[in-house]
Amino acid sequence: MPDMRFYFPDSQDQIDPSFDFETEERSPFRIRQRDDRYAHEVLSPPPYSGMLVSKAMVDGVSGAAGRYSAQQRQRLYREGVREFFRLNGENIDTLGDCGAFTYLREDVPPYSVDEVIDFYENCGFDAGISLDHVILGFDLDAGLDGDGVEPEWKRRRELTIDLASDFLTRHRERHCVFEPVAVAQGWSPQSYAASVESLQNLGYARIAIGGLVAQKTDEISKVLATISAIRESETRLHLLGVTRCERIPEFATYGVTSFDSTSPFRQAFKDDRDNYYTLDGSWVALRVPQVEGNAKLQRRILAGDIDQALARRLERNALGRLVAFDRGETDVESVVTALREYEALHDETRDRREAYRAVLEAAPWRDCNCEVCSTAGIQVIVFRGTERNKRRGFHNLHVFAKRLERELATGGALV
Repeated sequence: MPDMRFYFPDSQDQIDPSFDFETEERSPFRIRQRDDRYAHEVLSPPPYSGMLVSKAMVDGVSGAAGRYSAQQRQRLYREGVREFFRLNGENIDTLGDCGAFTYLREDVPPYSVDEVIDFYENCGFDAGISLDHVILGFDLDAGLDGDGVEPEWKRRRELTIDLASDFLTRHRERHCVFEPVAVAQGWSPQSYAASVESLQNLGYARIAIGGLVAQKTDEISKVLATISAIRESETRLHLLGVTRCERIPEFATYGVTSFDSTSPFRQAFKDDRDNYYTLDGSWVALRVPQVEGNAKLQRRILAGDIDQALARRLERNALGRLVAFDRGETDVESVVTALREYEALHDETRDRREAYRAVLEAAPWRDCNCEVCSTAGIQVIVFRGTERNKRRGFHNLHVFAKRLERELATGGALV
């Protein structure tokens, strides 16, 4: 069975090694592009085997700027993707895509096929995904035609196949060196299978399955099982934006050899409960928001409902108790009390004392040997500001890689 590769989509997520948790200050000599570190520079071994970079993220869409500054964009084009992300010497693949979800409300993609190829060639990607258009609908029982199949769904599927055909033609005419990857879009297992069959007939050996991010795991399995019936033995599938770690061995039996997702990273600061991964579960992060950085708290202060000096005092007390606990200088209850006193101001509708008590008693960061937990200690599980939150995201990537390795070994796949 082929190797399974996990690609991490870039969103310019880095951490500053000079950040001081107690003073919350940075080195005055810090230069972000030179000094800040990506996850693959912090964690050993790297927690992913590939990086996915979106043209929409770099260049923007329809006149709107992307996440890259003008200087970053210029440097990426000038240095190339491997130099930009400091991947030289690392066994990490690079995959370019268009960022179709950023323009899903448009009638047609905002880029031309040649503009997309220019991005992949100029930046030196190992592989590049053809231009596509996401279908805004899903019906497990629908066919290619008939009741319930929207004309717009059909148009977008056909457009995506036509664009893939043009992409492959121009790839050959321009003698491109990156591997061409097509996208299959659909609204049902049958429509996805029909798309894959058409793309195989065009000559594609690697096909990304798009538009399944919001679908239930069993629905994804049915799509893949249907595709499997017509998939040629040499065709490799990539799942766009889909994680489902526990089902990856099953997906591998259907021909999936790679997938990408930001979910492990984003759960660190987007989820209400599952913020800090362990091999067999997850924990809530300890919320100590910055007084000046919490919009809800600031509104209450400006309205006169909360005294700003009190808020700052409770904030500093919570942080101080956390540090003291990590040093063995205070007990769990004193930390829970401090966290609760501050929580009553910044999130008065919640009471997380039970969850906080459980995570403090378990102290999972002490059992983790990743570089983040080893250096940050209890700060890795504090929900506060980008430096702590992204470090927790890096830790989650480390654990996700371990989970994936375990699932694949248990499922009989090779890693």
